[in-house]
Amino acid sequence: MNNWSAQPWQDSEDLECAMVVPETADCATFTFRAPSGAWFDYQPGQFVTLDLPVAPHRGATGNVQRTYTISSSPSRPLSISVTVKAQADSIGTRWMLDHLKPGMRIRAFGPSGIFSSHRHPSAKYLFISAGSGITPMMSMTTWAWDSGTMPDITFIHAARRPSEIILKKRIEQFADRVPGLKLRFTVEEPDPFQSWHGYQGRLSQIMLGLMAPDYLEREVFCCGPEPFMQAVREMLVSLGYDMEHYHQESFGAPVRTEAEAPVIDDIAPDAEAAASVTFSASGVTTACMETETILAVARRSGLNIPSGCTFGLCGTCKIRKTGGEVHMVHNGGISDEDVAEGYILACCSQPLGKVAVEV
Repeated sequence: MNNWSAQPWQDSEDLECAMVVPETADCATFTFRAPSGAWFDYQPGQFVTLDLPVAPHRGATGNVQRTYTISSSPSRPLSISVTVKAQADSIGTRWMLDHLKPGMRIRAFGPSGIFSSHRHPSAKYLFISAGSGITPMMSMTTWAWDSGTMPDITFIHAARRPSEIILKKRIEQFADRVPGLKLRFTVEEPDPFQSWHGYQGRLSQIMLGLMAPDYLEREVFCCGPEPFMQAVREMLVSLGYDMEHYHQESFGAPVRTEAEAPVIDDIAPDAEAAASVTFSASGVTTACMETETILAVARRSGLNIPSGCTFGLCGTCKIRKTGGEVHMVHNGGISDEDVAEGYILACCSQPLGKVAVEV
């Protein structure tokens, strides 16, 4: 029988690897215990920093410190787990996957971080993640499951393929038992020779509305690569969401304190800011507000831009922008290559100051 300590695990105390569970390609969950028998007290969504003895490994010359979100929940305090995925340039994570085995001890620091549902209690949550950004959502969802009350969580996750959805079986086991946990997956492409019945394509406003129709009522937590989180922010802003209830954590740079939290300075249309659109081919310049779309300004000016869906899906209203900047939140109706060449969708592009287009 284990002689468990009555004390919680203390910052900088060594942890012993107890178990390694493969998840997806180049991804595994490492479970640790405190050799002293201490238990773990933290907020779901927080992270730990591991001091990894990588040298000599991939050119490293000593120990490296890496932060990893805790994928386990404090409702299960006898151990702590991190789920890590190696990228092409990974050093610490690659060392863990190749060398860290049960019985080995690692110095750890923490837990710390401000990204937690505990800090923002709500009756309804919306978790949005991509890639390994699923790990803090898993911790918070496990806490909700273990709390003994019916959760109200809509859990949206994006991945390249179904086989790359980290912790998929575990979260599905939760959702199979409680109707209050609603899972919504979207992938860029299905796996070969395996049918996929979920969403496919980049997460968009349309998908968000279908996946979580009551998103305006939910506290939103988002984690993933910065371009993904920026796209989510733009969707929510354009849909009228109150961003005071939006919280995010980059899995590349977790934040320890409120003071360290980066200022989100997304460019967004100002309802009180004046703008103008010059339709160069027609010789017409029309004053407008930044919250109007190019398509609406064109129609008000007596000009015709062919359009279809009017919400950035069909691509019918694609035109070339020749000057100025616009705020465009689309639903897949234009490619990144077209955007790089100066094209916009008139139906979902709003002028930021003076803009010129070939119409």
